Amino acid sequence: MPLDTSSDTPSASPVTPWGSPAAPPPAPPPDPRRKISPLSILFFVLMLALVGGRAYRDLSTPEAWAYWKDSYLSPSLKGAAAKAALPGEAPRPVLAVSGRIGPAAAVWLRGQLDDARLQAGDTVVLSSPGGDVDQALLMGETIRARGLRTAVGTVDNDGRIRPSYCASACVLTYAGGTARIGLPGSVLGVHRFTTVTPAESRRDAVADTQRITGIILGYLTRMGVSSTIMEAMSASDDIRWLAPSQTAQMKLVTDPLPAR
Repeated sequence: MPLDTSSDTPSASPVTPWGSPAAPPPAPPPDPRRKISPLSILFFVLMLALVGGRAYRDLSTPEAWAYWKDSYLSPSLKGAAAKAALPGEAPRPVLAVSGRIGPAAAVWLRGQLDDARLQAGDTVVLSSPGGDVDQALLMGETIRARGLRTAVGTVDNDGRIRPSYCASACVLTYAGGTARIGLPGSVLGVHRFTTVTPAESRRDAVADTQRITGIILGYLTRMGVSSTIMEAMSASDDIRWLAPSQTAQMKLVTDPLPAR
């Protein structure tokens, strides 16, 4: 007669011709006297040396250390997302950016814009003495790519945009706006851009200056700014504050607001 293994009550374990399987023996407790292998210690030391050596090489140059510091320790720029109203407009999201443009400013700005969730047509409000030219250009490119406007000013606790200043490399970032708002009382300042190199490399310094000038001119032209701004930049090593009529003539300010 065949063996009937069916049952109305489910079994806790399957029925087999050999009965229930035997429980596995308990694992022995760890031996407290067991020592770490010398090879494991050597491997750990070697890995630590490799990682530490690479980190040292990455931070051994002043440029790398400045970038790391600006990225993680003390960013040179400060940002605050808010809702603020320009004259004649309803309150809209803005990102207020202030401080010196440091060696990691472009990455910092992208993160701030992501956190603020600004949409095309919103405004980046700038207040800065300038700083790193390369980073300022990248910041301007980011602003343009996202369809954002720019204005010069600061945002107070009541959500009002107050006049401020934007000088040197900050003007390049300002130029990235799809619309560049001219707030009454705010000022834009330009000067000649140069490179700092040792005396024995003056020939290279001239070439670098010409290269940077070409890059800046190409960038400003793409942003819709007149090439006449280069004349104002090359006129002085000191900051030259532009009159509202000049900024309009250069097409640096595209949307001047009337003074009240």
